[in-house]
Amino acid sequence: MSKTVLHMSMSVDGFIAGPNAAPGNGLGDEGHRLHEWFLPDADAAHRRDLDHLAGVNREVMDEVMATGAVVVGRRTFELADGWGGDHHGGVPIFVLSRRHPDPELQWPGVTYVSDVTAAMNMAKDVAGDKDVLVHGARTAQLALAAGVLDELQIHLVPVLIGQGEPLFEDMPPDHIELELLRAADGPGVTHLRYRVRTEG
Repeated sequence: MSKTVLHMSMSVDGFIAGPNAAPGNGLGDEGHRLHEWFLPDADAAHRRDLDHLAGVNREVMDEVMATGAVVVGRRTFELADGWGGDHHGGVPIFVLSRRHPDPELQWPGVTYVSDVTAAMNMAKDVAGDKDVLVHGARTAQLALAAGVLDELQIHLVPVLIGQGEPLFEDMPPDHIELELLRAADGPGVTHLRYRVRTEG
C-alpha cells in the first residue's frame, strides 16, 4: 500500500538548510553540508548516479528513487529549479501552491495543487503501490496537521548549523506521536524512520 513519506536531511539542531536560502543558493549558506552523505562535494550530478554509495546510505537512496510520485511545496520546488521537471525517473510531481505556476517552471509531469490533502491523494493514485516522496518543511507541517503524512525519514547529520531553515517551526500545539521503525548509522548520517501514529 502506498505511503506518503517525508525525506529530509537535518542538522542535530533541527535545520534543513542554512541561512540565506534563495534561487542559486537553494540549501542556504553552508547548507550543502546536510547533503554530503549522498552528494559528495555537493555535486548534484551524483543525484541520479548512486554508484558511489554503499551500505545503509545506498539502501536509503534506493528507497527514495523507488518512489512513484513527489509532493513538494512551491518554495522548495522553485529553490531546486523544479529539478528541470524531473525529480527522478519521470515520476509525476505535485506542487503545493495557491498561486498559478510561473511559465518558466511548467513541465508536462508537474501539476499545481492548492490543497495538501488533494495533492497527497492525487500522488498516491498515480504512485500505485509505490510510496510518495514528500519534500519541504511547510508541506510536511501541513500534511501532519491534515493527517495525510504517513512516515518521516529524518537523515540526521552530526552538525550544528545554528541558524537557517528549521524543519518544524510554528507547529500547532497538537501532540503527534511517532513510532520508530528504523535507526541506522551510515557514514556521516543517522537514518531515522518514523511512522506517524494515528488515534485508535
